[in-house]
Amino acid sequence: MALTPAEVRHIATLARLALSDDEMSRLGTQLSAILDHFEVLKDIDTEGVPPTAQSLDLHNVQRPDVVTPSMSTADLELNAPRVEDGYLRVRAVLE
Repeated sequence: MALTPAEVRHIATLARLALSDDEMSRLGTQLSAILDHFEVLKDIDTEGVPPTAQSLDLHNVQRPDVVTPSMSTADLELNAPRVEDGYLRVRAVLE
């Protein structure tokens, strides 16, 4: 399906692209080739194939969300570089 220069210009306008005549010619040829590939897809028999959003069966690979006990405050304070009034003291990140 060969696109006319007017159609290529219209597509470029919709995409808000400023194209030179050389670019217009080159991209017109490339866009026409892409549309030819889609024409081939029209010939594929899809009767009986259910519509789908994914071509692969997706599985949740995350672990189950299980409630477990947290570390005690005393254990956390042992690993902290500095503790003040029961809070962990860290360096300022933003001034």
